[in-house]
Amino acid sequence: MYKANLIQSEDCSNMRRIIAEDLDWSLATVSSLSNLSLQCIVNNFEERPIYEELTSSEKDFIQNRVSLSLPLHFAANVFPDGVYWKRCCEQKWKVCDVSNYGESWKRMFFERQLENIIELFVPGITEPKTVLDMVTLCKDHIKKLNIAQLLPPVKEPQTEDEEQASELTLANDDDKSGMDHFDFRILLDKLTNLEELHLVYKVKSCGMNFEWSMFEMTNWDCESLAKALKSCKTLKLFRLHLSHLEDKKCRLLVKYLLDHPSLRTLDFSHNVIGDSGARAIGKLLTKSKLEILNLYDNNIGGPGAKAIAHALSKNTTLVSLNLCLNRLKDEGGQAICKALLNNKTLLHLQLGANGVTWLTVLSLSSMLAQNNTLKSINLSCNTLGEVGGNALEEAMSHNTSVTECNIHLTDIEEQRVSVINQMVWNNQFRKQETNPREKNTENAN
Repeated sequence: MYKANLIQSEDCSNMRRIIAEDLDWSLATVSSLSNLSLQCIVNNFEERPIYEELTSSEKDFIQNRVSLSLPLHFAANVFPDGVYWKRCCEQKWKVCDVSNYGESWKRMFFERQLENIIELFVPGITEPKTVLDMVTLCKDHIKKLNIAQLLPPVKEPQTEDEEQASELTLANDDDKSGMDHFDFRILLDKLTNLEELHLVYKVKSCGMNFEWSMFEMTNWDCESLAKALKSCKTLKLFRLHLSHLEDKKCRLLVKYLLDHPSLRTLDFSHNVIGDSGARAIGKLLTKSKLEILNLYDNNIGGPGAKAIAHALSKNTTLVSLNLCLNRLKDEGGQAICKALLNNKTLLHLQLGANGVTWLTVLSLSSMLAQNNTLKSINLSCNTLGEVGGNALEEAMSHNTSVTECNIHLTDIEEQRVSVINQMVWNNQFRKQETNPREKNTENAN
């Protein structure tokens, strides 16, 4: 019995551990001297930055542990793209899709940071230096800006007499100069790598302070933006939508874009451009190298479409033209189709919801008999009827290039729609058979 108790006592003593009073003490193995040294660098990084002389793994150690509260001007010059900027992005924003930024976390951080500064810029209150200081740090990393709002100046409270006087002044002055927005001239010429600019002149979540002037650009805005665009020689895509862009402002913007060396995509969708603005855009097509033109949802009628058609007949660079939701009618629709008899580069044509009828389809059918370049056509939401359906079916029976044809809601009887769709599918099949690599790509997508 005594022997058994003695053995049990010895086993218990072997299992005993001495736990120090130091609450930070643990049973874990002591870190290596190199890790302790690196941690010391992390703890004192702002005062004594040591980075360039480190190995790749040591740099990763630093980026994973260094404080995110480092001054931005300091971090921008020390850390290249990597883990540090990923941590900054994930701390600041819930959704971080780096694939939209060329897989660059540093580019994402600076683009979104600059966008935020511009969107919260209040003319007359925010100092332009706020923008310029950021530009100094990020100008080499900005390739795309997507500005979702532009704030107007803050209005001072007015007395009743002042309000009446201002109403009379605005009634006689279409240019609401007191509502001028951010001046892009201080910015765009400094962004030497900027390729895409998306703008909208509106205020998000304006609530009970709603005014129509919050959702349009002034004449001064337009002129300053036009000059800024001209100074940005690297810009490839410009999108200005939902900004009440009318003819006068459209002509001014186009004037400064006529000789732009790199612009390839122009998007003026969801505005109020009419025939006069369309004529200016037609002139742009003859002098620029535009490849994509989007004029979806404007007020372009027959005369404006004729001007675009005239330019289209001579153009050799445009591959996509979107004129959906305008007012072309048959006058404009026929002009566009006839222009394509001489155009051998346009691949995508969208004429949906334009009030065109079978008369336009007849012109389209004549064009399809000779044009083997066009790949997709959108005629949806037009009244084409039985005559239009017959003409389109006849044209498609001789065409082998069109692989997409949208004829939803066109009053063409269902049986004929099925026949036309089958012809389009046959063209798709023939195209895939002649180009198996493209077929594999489509299957992967």
